[in-house]
Formats: sequence, structure tokens, C-alpha cells
Amino acid sequence: MKLYTYFRSSTAYRVRIALNLKGLEYEAVPIHLVRGGGEQKSSAYQAINPQALVPALDVDGQVLTQSLAIMEYLEETHPEPALLPADALGRARVRAIALAIACEIHPINNLRVLHYLAGTLALDQRQKDAWYRHWVESGLLAVEAMLAGRSETGVFCHGDNPGLADCCLLPQVFNAQRFKCDLAAMPTIRRIAANCQELPAFAKAAPEAQPDFE
Repeated sequence: MKLYTYFRSSTAYRVRIALNLKGLEYEAVPIHLVRGGGEQKSSAYQAINPQALVPALDVDGQVLTQSLAIMEYLEETHPEPALLPADALGRARVRAIALAIACEIHPINNLRVLHYLAGTLALDQRQKDAWYRHWVESGLLAVEAMLAGRSETGVFCHGDNPGLADCCLLPQVFNAQRFKCDLAAMPTIRRIAANCQELPAFAKAAPEAQPDFE
């Protein structure tokens, strides 16, 4: 397998974690999202992924896109160790937590949006950071409420084994810390993120561990 990735992309980070949790080997192909206006915009890369986004996973010549779709594919084709619970209610809960991050927080704070805010709308750095922090903090507060005090929450988002929700949570926490978001009111998220960081699969996927880290 070949993973088109960028060290700082939280979506690629999710897939790196999932691949590592599954114990799957892959070749990392860095796509720099900033250098030269963004390598993802090249015609060569858009032939691979017309959305001009990372990650993309090449599996024997078949290219998969969208991080959650990729992780669901990995779960279906390599079911052990599982990223989703065995019961339908548990799977729905884990997917809801993952989607709260992947669909409600990340899309309005990704690189394209930040460039639009700074470029087309001419927001200054302070205004752009305020936008980012507002949506991340409010979104993560909702995730905290989904996790805190719930019997299903354990060492990780669901039980005592890392899964799909944790693959999404830690990269979002990384981004939140990078932009100096206030996570003081999110003790459950901070605890789970710390637990994730202790595992080799998460550490190996971290931005600073990637070949294109700079």
C-alpha cells in the first residue's frame, strides 16, 4: 500500500494511526500542502485524487480517498484488531464521535478554509486564529460531553482498546494544541489523548515522526 500524506495533515494522521493499529506496512508518499502553492494542486496529484486532498491510499492500483472511508475499508479488509465495537450500538457511538470531529470540527478549519479567510476575506492572523479556536473549542466541548461520565468511555473513547474515534481525536487535539486552543474544560479528552500518545501505533504516526517533518 502507498499512502499519500503530509506530516501535519490531521486527516492523514488519522489514517497513519489506523494503519499502525492494524499492523499494516505502507509506503509514505509526502505531498507538501504549502510548498510551491501546494503540491496537492498539481495535475499529477489531481490525477490521483481529483479533490486535491490528502490522504489517498493506493491499494494495488486502486486509489481510496477520504480518511473515514479509508479507515472503514481497513476495518472491513483487516478486521483484527478491530477499530469498531462488535455491537451495533457501540459502532454507532464510535462513528458518531469520529464524525463529530471529522465532519463538524475539521472541515471549517482545514487549510483551504484558513487560506480563504486570510486571502479572499483578508482576515488578519488574530482574526483567523479566533475563528479557528472558536470552532475547535466549541466542537471539542461537545465531544467532551459525549465522552465524560459515560459508562462506555474507558481508557479510550470507547472501552479500553483504541479505535476509530481515537484515530480522529488525537490528531484534532494535536491541531488544537498547535493553535493554542483552551482545553482546560475537557479533562476526558486530555486524558484519552495522553493515553493514546503512550501507544507505539500513535507515536509512530505523529507528525514529528514522519519523513517529511520540518
